[in-house]
Amino acid sequence: MWIKSLVIITGLVTIWQIIVWVTGAPPFIVPAPLEVAIALVANFSLIGFHASVTIVEIVAGLLLGCSIGIGSAWLILQFQPVRAWFLPILVASQALPVFAIAPVLMLWLGFGMASKIAMATLIIYFPVTAALYDGLRNTDASWIDMARIMGASKHTVLKFIRLPAALPSLGSGLRIAAAVAPIGAVVGEWVGSSSGLGYLMLHANARSQIDLMFAALIVLAGFAVLLYFSIDLLIKKTVFWQTETTLEAS
Repeated sequence: MWIKSLVIITGLVTIWQIIVWVTGAPPFIVPAPLEVAIALVANFSLIGFHASVTIVEIVAGLLLGCSIGIGSAWLILQFQPVRAWFLPILVASQALPVFAIAPVLMLWLGFGMASKIAMATLIIYFPVTAALYDGLRNTDASWIDMARIMGASKHTVLKFIRLPAALPSLGSGLRIAAAVAPIGAVVGEWVGSSSGLGYLMLHANARSQIDLMFAALIVLAGFAVLLYFSIDLLIKKTVFWQTETTLEAS
């Protein structure tokens, strides 16, 4: 795993360097990998401070968005009135561009961390809710019928049949949430903030410190990849009975 990751990173850096050589792009357009590495080392403390702010926003938004999403999926499944009224609102809310929501959240919650966490929560909420709801409602009907014949209550069916059967679908939603979680936090920092990697990138770009901007971007991408694969590993450990199939294996 680590060898494969090292090979991929080396390949990407090599392609990046080749593009710089072939195009002859100036440093204020595309800095060379070495220049970005030097900027990362030289500004390690600065980048580390802003990265810590963004990481807290992402993780808090992820936890909050997943918790609310799981609760909402349960409510939609359990109560018909909630399903009839809430599902159209949930779908319509996704038509609003992220940049259109950010200024409103800044107005309501201020320029601090709360608005960024709310932004990340909103962007995570839908994929988790939709994935878990689909998993819960598409449980094998024969399993539910068998449980009811054996006298299982509605709560027991949900806990021991529907929820375990829906975990693979929830896992897909969590993977999507991990991939999009940084978007909400960074967009919020772009709209208005005094800290965070998004704020750092915006101000580095304004001061033509493109090497610093790329260094912050790489740190953000690295954390996003680490978050995704950590959640993916957790899902594989939790849903251990699910087997993966490929075209080659079919």
